Amino acid sequence: MTMAQPQFDYDLFVIGAGSGGVRASRIAAGHGASVAVAEEFRIGGTCVIRGCVPKKLLVYASQFADDLAHAADYGWTIQGARFDWPTLRDAVARDVDRLNAAYTRTLDSNKVAHFLDRAEITGPNSVRLKQSGQTITAKNILIATGAWPMMPPFAGAEHCITSNEVFGLDTLPQRVVIAGAGYIAMEFAGIFNALGSTVTVVNRSDAILRGYDIDLRERLLAITRARGITYRFNAPFDRVDKHSDGSLRVHLQDGGEPIDADAVLVATGRTPNTAGLGLDQVGIALGARGEIPVDADGRTSCPSVFAVGDVTDRVQLTPIAIREGQAFADGQFGKKHSAVSYDAIPSAVFSQPPLAAVGPTEAEARASHGDVKTYTSDFRPMKNIFSQRIERGFYKLVVDGATDRVLGIHMIGPDAPEILQAAAIAVKAGLTKADFDATVALHPSMAEELVLMR
Repeated sequence: MTMAQPQFDYDLFVIGAGSGGVRASRIAAGHGASVAVAEEFRIGGTCVIRGCVPKKLLVYASQFADDLAHAADYGWTIQGARFDWPTLRDAVARDVDRLNAAYTRTLDSNKVAHFLDRAEITGPNSVRLKQSGQTITAKNILIATGAWPMMPPFAGAEHCITSNEVFGLDTLPQRVVIAGAGYIAMEFAGIFNALGSTVTVVNRSDAILRGYDIDLRERLLAITRARGITYRFNAPFDRVDKHSDGSLRVHLQDGGEPIDADAVLVATGRTPNTAGLGLDQVGIALGARGEIPVDADGRTSCPSVFAVGDVTDRVQLTPIAIREGQAFADGQFGKKHSAVSYDAIPSAVFSQPPLAAVGPTEAEARASHGDVKTYTSDFRPMKNIFSQRIERGFYKLVVDGATDRVLGIHMIGPDAPEILQAAAIAVKAGLTKADFDATVALHPSMAEELVLMR
């Protein structure tokens, strides 16, 4: 067990109280270390405060539009249904407040000191709090500052918003232009479309959701187009003009007509949040993507400084940041060394409909394994039988032809993320297609398609 040495104020000082930083702080304190955390915004981090948690609440709210549409087909008469954005916005904000308080209590209950201030590294064992000017020393420093939305350089960028600001909009914009076609862009496209906004997705390339299996991407593109989302591909932004009435006009480099909008959401990716941390003071050079390079234990080129989570740009997912924070604290203060596995990580896009995946895509598996078999199921979800929309679900198993091991599962359809989480266990455990076949189907369900592919 590592205890604070007399020359240091703390055993560990953590910069950033997000998912990775809070987990590392709590576990390190549990091992007997003296720990302090600095957070310049709100305790809880991006995921809890202005990311996946409030976003998922917006997804739930927008899905009621589909449920209400289906209700009449199932015999329900619903009159006077209307949507009120301020009611939803304020409810989400209250839940964020609740989570912020809960995360703060977690630090307090584990006797972790916390400073609502920006911390900058001034030496291998020291940080300075920007507002108070206080200098604090620590045997080890952990950087867990996450990532920040990218804003590409173009004229009028100041008129646009990112995922940081979208949750606080005063009113629901009638016309929304979304720059980018990654998971954040596609999720908010589905949210605004379902809530009644006119949505145009603009992307500098010719595809959505790069990195996901092509069959899922093509299915989502077709469904969202049928739902009314418009796409402009191969169209980088040129400029955004703001009119006197507050409306915006987006000019693109594809030579096409400009697009009028009430809000422009830029969702073109996230970059490691390293600006102004004082990394040069300890000789830490950033990587090619702006990330902090670390070894398997999270150690930087400065032996007393570590980093976990999105700031390292290994895998930008909240559960990975949590695991990295836990592994760091266990290794440094609990003498329980364990490496984080980056194999078979499940992921989801909470688009409408949602998609989820674990393991390599079919193209990736063929490149790495050669002999690959695929099994697919293309079906109409039972819930949608009465719907006027002809939307079909699609599941794919990617199997190693030599060993019969299921390498990957790719799904699009209602509740795909909920189903995929359990199915990911099978992929992580190395189960075979024969194991799936030997499992009795749970009927009637969508999930049974996973064990019925022949």
